Amino acid sequence: MSTIMDGSQAQTVRTVTLPAVLDIDAAGQLVATLRAACAEAAAVRIDASAVETPALPGLQVVLSALRSGGAVSIADPSPAFAAALTGLGLDGVAPDVPLLNAAAPATEPQPEPTPAAGKRILTIDDSKTMRDMLMLTLAGSGFDVVQAVDGRDGLDVLERETFDVIITDINMPKLDGYGVIEHLRGDRRYDATPILLLTTESDREKKERARALGATGFIVKPFNPVSLVDVIRKVSP
Repeated sequence: MSTIMDGSQAQTVRTVTLPAVLDIDAAGQLVATLRAACAEAAAVRIDASAVETPALPGLQVVLSALRSGGAVSIADPSPAFAAALTGLGLDGVAPDVPLLNAAAPATEPQPEPTPAAGKRILTIDDSKTMRDMLMLTLAGSGFDVVQAVDGRDGLDVLERETFDVIITDINMPKLDGYGVIEHLRGDRRYDATPILLLTTESDREKKERARALGATGFIVKPFNPVSLVDVIRKVSP
């Protein structure tokens, strides 16, 4: 993955070149790269011409950047990259997200995301990569996001602050997602707060256990960023 400066533009433009394999490891690096690029340059151009293997974690980071409201555009998407978006039904996610607008100038600003009306979200996950992906997706959609690194840390945060939606992983050290749900459903402040489980688990018994404890719903990771935002808006309109 490389970044270059385009000195031919009147404004500073940074080009971020995606790697051939856009897997979860590349996604973790891409989060930091895009954050730095957006902070340093007036516009960011994502060069997707070399992508041969696009996995959902990498795609969702790119989509989140496009939804961030900054001047971010995709240039020269490879056939594999374009096909992956189309296969996921993401080539026309929303009218304000020109995903494959390779002809658009890098300095063209993207429309601001729909306001989230001050909704506060707590994300609880022991994976830094997953926390970063959630932050990029949710903050870019206008939500106020606070992070916790495990279940115990999440409960400590919840003792000090209140939230409209809680997103928690299941498998975590110190206190797992089941423990988080059980504790919150016994707290009057959070007995009706939407709790979404973000997990790789597909075991029916585990889902039934979580639902019996009071989970509102499940989101399988790697997650579709557009679907995640839609779910949050549905459970906390």
